[in-house]
Amino acid sequence: MTERAQYTPEEQQRIRASLVAGDTPECPRCAVTLTTRPIGGGSFGLGYARRREWLICPRCRRSAIFDVKRGTRN
Repeated sequence: MTERAQYTPEEQQRIRASLVAGDTPECPRCAVTLTTRPIGGGSFGLGYARRREWLICPRCRRSAIFDVKRGTRN
């Protein structure tokens, strides 16, 4: 069985900082734009829903998953 390559904690922090800044996140290793896939989840019956994004590098196939900050209600 082969182990999947992962980002280091420092690389994940760089990706997260890019997202928070509103920039388009890039792979820290390949310098290509990461592909974003939304991930649903959570328990809608309990009044909350967890929304996450899965960021994948199309070149090296490393990925990271982050929670999406919920916006405020109008």
